[in-house]
Amino acid sequence: MSASNRQNLITKVFKVLKRHYEPVKPPVERTVLEHLLYACCLENSPFEAADEAFARLQQSYFDWNEVRVTTVTELAETLACLADPSAAATRLKRCLQSVFETHYAFDLETLKKQNLGNSVKDIESIIGTTPFVVAYVTQHGLGGHAIPCSQGLLDAFEVLEIISAAEAAKRRVPGLERAVAKAKGPEMASLVHQLGVAYFAAPFDSKVRDLLAEIDPKSRDRVPARTTKASEASTATEEASSAESAERKPAAEQDATAPQSSAAASKAKSASATRKKKSSGDKETDDQTQPATSATGHDAQSTSSESETKKSSSKQLSRKKPR
Repeated sequence: MSASNRQNLITKVFKVLKRHYEPVKPPVERTVLEHLLYACCLENSPFEAADEAFARLQQSYFDWNEVRVTTVTELAETLACLADPSAAATRLKRCLQSVFETHYAFDLETLKKQNLGNSVKDIESIIGTTPFVVAYVTQHGLGGHAIPCSQGLLDAFEVLEIISAAEAAKRRVPGLERAVAKAKGPEMASLVHQLGVAYFAAPFDSKVRDLLAEIDPKSRDRVPARTTKASEASTATEEASSAESAERKPAAEQDATAPQSSAAASKAKSASATRKKKSSGDKETDDQTQPATSATGHDAQSTSSESETKKSSSKQLSRKKPR
């Protein structure tokens, strides 16, 4: 989309939203840190819910240090009125931890005395901040010109073709600040935020579709289709069948290798039987040989005894005197 067409479409968005929403002005007495923490609550949530959540934080905890050391689970329970309590609690806790580790205090008022560009970089360096939080603090805490864009607003702008899918992934809306005067920036920001919250909460709602169609009639064809239960069931069935086929494949491979393994086992058994027969045959041969050998030895022993008897008798005869 050309820059001129984009600017004209953004101007039309501003005009249409003024007929449907009321501008919201945040309290001017908030500090830079309070704007930062409020933005952590406001992202993807209505202004009323963010106000309630921020008030609960101030009432339920002694100071911001107590919030910092509280678990995300406990913070999420305190922020239950928000669209995504866990995400908001994570942003809140990480930002407080980063501010404390950098400044050893919960005070960012010195950023007002710096150059705006340097102050914005310091806000971006805080761990846990998002582009939405940085833009909100830049606009309301530092007096700069920036329009915070939540995820719901980026999705709505993509449906309206104000931005492309690649720009939405980078969370950028080129030309948004140029299309709106700085004096009208806070008003425009509050209006588009309400659009983003509505789209984030119910993108298939008929009122949201009608609002987008009022800005661009062709947007009806670009709104993502609702996922029906039938399609979800078919998807689940396909996943189940694929899992079942994956299980059957190893079983089939096992069946195919079974004959080979049985043949190998039978060969091993026959070889073992042959070895046993051979060893038993050798043992019998040894047993037969041993008696024969013993018999031969006995005969030899008897022969030698007889010869000795004969010799002794002949000697006795020779010793006798003749008469």
